[in-house]
Amino acid sequence: MDSLTHIALGACVGGLLGGKQLRTKALVWGAAAQSLPDIDFLAGMWCSPAEDLLAHRGFTHSFLFMFLLAPLLAIGAQRLHGAARFSLIRWMIFFAVQISIHLLLDALNVYGTGWWEPFSHHRVSGNLLFVADPVMTLPLVIATGWLFFTLRRDRPATIRPVVVAFLICFAYLLVGLFSKIHIEKELQQQCRKKGLQPVRSFVTPAPFTSLLWFCAVDVGQGFYVGYRSVFDQEKSNFSLTYFPKQDSLLAGVHDREDVQHLIRFSKGYYIVQRRTDTLVFNDLRFGQQMGWAHPRAPFSFYYFLEHPGQNDFLIQRGRLAGWDRHTFTRYIDRIVTNP
Repeated sequence: MDSLTHIALGACVGGLLGGKQLRTKALVWGAAAQSLPDIDFLAGMWCSPAEDLLAHRGFTHSFLFMFLLAPLLAIGAQRLHGAARFSLIRWMIFFAVQISIHLLLDALNVYGTGWWEPFSHHRVSGNLLFVADPVMTLPLVIATGWLFFTLRRDRPATIRPVVVAFLICFAYLLVGLFSKIHIEKELQQQCRKKGLQPVRSFVTPAPFTSLLWFCAVDVGQGFYVGYRSVFDQEKSNFSLTYFPKQDSLLAGVHDREDVQHLIRFSKGYYIVQRRTDTLVFNDLRFGQQMGWAHPRAPFSFYYFLEHPGQNDFLIQRGRLAGWDRHTFTRYIDRIVTNP
């Protein structure tokens, strides 16, 4: 998830675990601990863009990292604040819970999280939440603000606002889960209607919501992709657009290290295209640039194979490309009305 969500969630959990004893320090420690796995962003300083894809949410997002780091953080925090208010065991639980929640939450995104590093390179991705979702973030931010001012003024703390925020987030996750199951069933029905024989398929949330979903169907030589809202009527058109995989275009570069990183990162959900003067590797899992409005729109994740120096900000650069106020209005319309 985005940094703001992790900070707010960490502060809320910190307030629950140690607010009475540590006051606002619990919020600060919670926000810091919840953000700690994302220290892997520093890898971008010496890794190539393709290497950084696998370094991010790699070892620092593993359970081994949590087991190694929680005791060290606990020892440091206890020495800093003393053992009178918070025992070493409570500090260890505090940090283990915070880091574990970070790992679990990040695993709900499409990016993939290396829970089992370094023993296995398998990346867990639940495809249940977009990396930034205001319905998840805003309740946590409000609860964090309430906790901060309450604990700072030494008023009797009540966890009610935090519990309400957690209930909203949990309810939204359930909505997302049932929405995902519903869309997956509709996708399977559409494949049968079109006579497609999928090798595999997946659905993942569109930007900022779990009410509109990006769908991809692997048919071997290519992919059918499209968008579906939970508000679309069952009989409304479920449009799927075909994109050939064209992995034969990788013949001259297939063994390159960056290409191998990209293939591994994409889990095989990729297509290769020729754009003017360069070959482009597209990871389909991140959807299309306004594909909900333009079925043949370019994909959000694209890597220039013949111009590696032009691949900065790989994940971010295509997600909101071309968006403005008018686009956002059209996006809301697409979610709540039939196409």
